[in-house]
Amino acid sequence: MAFQNAFYGKTVLITGHTGFKGAWLTAWLKQLGAKVTGIALDPPTDPSHFAVTQLANGMVDLRIDIRDRMALEGAFVSAQPDFVFHLAAQALVRRSYDEPIETWQTNVLGTLHVLEALRKLDKPCAAVIITSDKCYDNVEWVWGYRETDAMGGPDPYSASKGAAELAIRSHIKSYFPKATSKVRIASARAGNVIGGGDWAADRIVPDCVKAWSINNAVELRNPYSTRPWQHVLEPLSGYLSLAIALSQRSELHGEPFNFGPPAQQDHSVLELVQQMALHWDKVRWQDVSQSTAGPYESGLLKLNCDKALYYLRWHAVMGFKDTVRMTAEWYRAYYQQPTQIAATTQSQIEAYMVFAKQQGLVWAE
Repeated sequence: MAFQNAFYGKTVLITGHTGFKGAWLTAWLKQLGAKVTGIALDPPTDPSHFAVTQLANGMVDLRIDIRDRMALEGAFVSAQPDFVFHLAAQALVRRSYDEPIETWQTNVLGTLHVLEALRKLDKPCAAVIITSDKCYDNVEWVWGYRETDAMGGPDPYSASKGAAELAIRSHIKSYFPKATSKVRIASARAGNVIGGGDWAADRIVPDCVKAWSINNAVELRNPYSTRPWQHVLEPLSGYLSLAIALSQRSELHGEPFNFGPPAQQDHSVLELVQQMALHWDKVRWQDVSQSTAGPYESGLLKLNCDKALYYLRWHAVMGFKDTVRMTAEWYRAYYQQPTQIAATTQSQIEAYMVFAKQQGLVWAE
């Protein structure tokens, strides 16, 4: 079913709508004609995509901490959503070392609170709970992780995401029986997204544009670490596809799904920076990997997305060059004409939908 038909006029609740992925998802759903309710803290950065595109207009914009169970449940009951996307999280690996308690409380207890809030609904609702590709126990093998592989991770962030997946599975089996539950739930795992509007600390693309916008060199801590880079709109199209399928097919209730690019789209941090440099003037970078002491970060991580292709007919549609180009163009537009950036966001969503239609994705038809 086309996204426009599925979401037009529907009530959609998004947690974490002021964050990077949440803001893009909010913009897309508003563009599709959905009635959006957002639950989040204030935007985590200044500037933020949510603020500069004035996304608060034309939606219900709530400031609720997902660790506040009673407030969260009240918001769910009031909204009576048809669809739920849970993205609110402590999303930074390096911060998890500094703030492990906050990370576990937000990512695990917060997810449990969302699940409990879903229990308060007495109506059909499809809920997609987003965790991370880092939920897997990453032993850095060269093939992609499948949804049945072991959960866990060596750092507080990864471990909290693995624990969240266990909590999701437990709650579904305990409180949302497959045969009778009006609320259907699935989890989604993706990571290493790039795109315009991300200003988070310790992420390579924000580090580049912040440095290059003032003619400074960007410091590369791990230039040879490889990641399956994908544009932010890629996994979001997966989440939307999963939500539609979940609302129509009870057999998907309780299932986890990976969303990522093809295996050949693994590129190093250095390759990403070199590709971005093609779309930016006066760029410089410096390899500080030998002089920078920092916490452990994995060097290799891949996902196997065959399940999403088989059950949802979903696959990534953008190559590495287009992914980087679209990302760089958004930031260039922001630094040149910040007051017009909402139009850039809208046009990039439309351009992405053209990519999807050209490659025959069902939702884009």
